[in-house]
Amino acid sequence: MSVPPRKIVHVDMDAFYASVEQRDDPSLRGRPVVVAWKGARSVVCAASYEARKFGVHSAMPALRAERLCPRAVFVPPDFARYKAVSRQVREIFARHTDLIEPLSLDEAYLDVTVNKSGFASATAVAEDIRAAIRAETQLTASAGVAPNKFLAKIASDFRKPDGLFVVRPREALGFLAPLPVERLPGVGKVMQRKLAELDVATIAELRAFDPDELERRFGRYGKRLHELSLGIDERPVTPDRPTLQISSEDTFEHDLALEDLTPHIARLAEHTWAAHQREAQAPHARIARSVVLKLKTSDFRILTRTLTPAERPTSARMLAEIACALRARVLLPPRTRYRLVGVGLAGFVDRDSFEAQAELFDVQEGRQARLVSQA
Repeated sequence: MSVPPRKIVHVDMDAFYASVEQRDDPSLRGRPVVVAWKGARSVVCAASYEARKFGVHSAMPALRAERLCPRAVFVPPDFARYKAVSRQVREIFARHTDLIEPLSLDEAYLDVTVNKSGFASATAVAEDIRAAIRAETQLTASAGVAPNKFLAKIASDFRKPDGLFVVRPREALGFLAPLPVERLPGVGKVMQRKLAELDVATIAELRAFDPDELERRFGRYGKRLHELSLGIDERPVTPDRPTLQISSEDTFEHDLALEDLTPHIARLAEHTWAAHQREAQAPHARIARSVVLKLKTSDFRILTRTLTPAERPTSARMLAEIACALRARVLLPPRTRYRLVGVGLAGFVDRDSFEAQAELFDVQEGRQARLVSQA
């Protein structure tokens, strides 16, 4: 008996950070807005559609964005506000399904093969979600509906902004055929160039290429490429992915010596600890055991140093002290200068099992102490 295809919705908020800023400040509406700190080291977090017309996009250096769009309004990011809106949107998703896989604050996969709201189709679910987002947040979202995550994510781009695109199972091959190979996940400039050397520029051409030869040249990813060209993606929507790391980082206006990083580490430790405490309030929360120090040198070399102390961090001050101490493990010449520092928490474990183990350890220590006293 064949298994019916999944019904997957990919929802992507439109220019999310910039749209929140325009919503909350009417003077910004219709203007090119760039969410970024101004400065030589800053990068763009988001750009409104008015700014994108000038070629501005996220991850671009802020100085380049300023050159491309001199009339752009630069707004510093306010992540607390964006997270609050993201929670609103997540509550809307939860009315329809518990199978929600967030990718970031502004996008998520939803498996609505069986939905809680009683709609007959995934398309109706997506339409209702978009309408609720508009009514309750005064923002817009685009959505893609398809039988798997890969197709749904591509589809959500097709009617941006404020659009909906549906790929039915019977339409998948035709939908993919004319698209350039760079639309496939993992195909960046290097892979695109390698495929071009094989005269493969579109997904249809990739589909026609010998799959065994693809696997021989590119290993398991070659097999994956062939599957994607056929619209095959068996990955389930995975809700509640466990936290792997919480971190904060900062890029300096001027490069600094290692010993000058103390106040910056302390400040970032405060941000990281606050984020950890917020997460710790959630049901089934996990707690961090390890401290991570991240550094980027003036020549863009990235270093990380990690320590799992005998006693887990229990305050921002303790986190900062451990992160500062990790500098002793950086064995670069004293003249080295650093352009970025980050402070993170990792090694997350279940709170209940950790506390049970700690209690057991305390009991065992007590028994050992009594045995010693009786000897």
